[in-house]
Amino acid sequence: MPRMTSVAPDPAGRSTGTASGGAADGTTDRRRSAAASRRRAREREILEATRQLFDERGVRDAQIEDVARAVGINRAIVYRHFTGKEELFALTLVGYLDELREALAGGAATEGTAAVRLEAVVSAFIDYGMAYPAFVDCAQTLMRRTGTELLDEISESALLRLGRGISGCLAVLSGVLENGVRSGEFTVADPILLSNTLYASGLGALQLARVGILVKEAAPGIPTVSSISTEQVRAYMVTSALALATTR
Repeated sequence: MPRMTSVAPDPAGRSTGTASGGAADGTTDRRRSAAASRRRAREREILEATRQLFDERGVRDAQIEDVARAVGINRAIVYRHFTGKEELFALTLVGYLDELREALAGGAATEGTAAVRLEAVVSAFIDYGMAYPAFVDCAQTLMRRTGTELLDEISESALLRLGRGISGCLAVLSGVLENGVRSGEFTVADPILLSNTLYASGLGALQLARVGILVKEAAPGIPTVSSISTEQVRAYMVTSALALATTR
């Protein structure tokens, strides 16, 4: 069917044609753009509320109902934007990872040898994890899930964003290691593998620093505990990283 046009005389008496279909298409596009903008704004609002609850209460005590209440919406609306609690938590973790990447990049920019830069990066990791313990809890919770489990629980786009967040942090660390290999200061054979290993072990070390307790055997079958400080954990992590980076 041909497109209908409206014809109206101009001030000089001439007829002008306006494609009504084109105007309608433009209106539809504007409405879709406005709806998408509102959706993105709502998602940011929900993620910000989740992050605030994480920082105030911890990951375990943050529930969907609490997030919805903080935003002033019904919990059903949260599920319109996220597939479930796992996706909401994963995308909240992305926010932490973006901040962590900036902190690690700051450490990597430190003047000095490759060893000095590696120490600065490890220290930045420790400092960030101690400042935001919910980051550690959230990261460890998601690490316990396999890739298949995550795909079943969160969307591919959310998983991609999470992967980018983690790989961005690892890229900073692997870059320091690779530069050290090129300069001859480090001898690590696989900087990517070492970066992943240091990230995973670093999360465990942060948990130990938060608890502040060491368990040991005082005598056969008799356990005892002693304290450990953040600085002791930091020193151990730096020493371990440097040792692994120079292992032949």
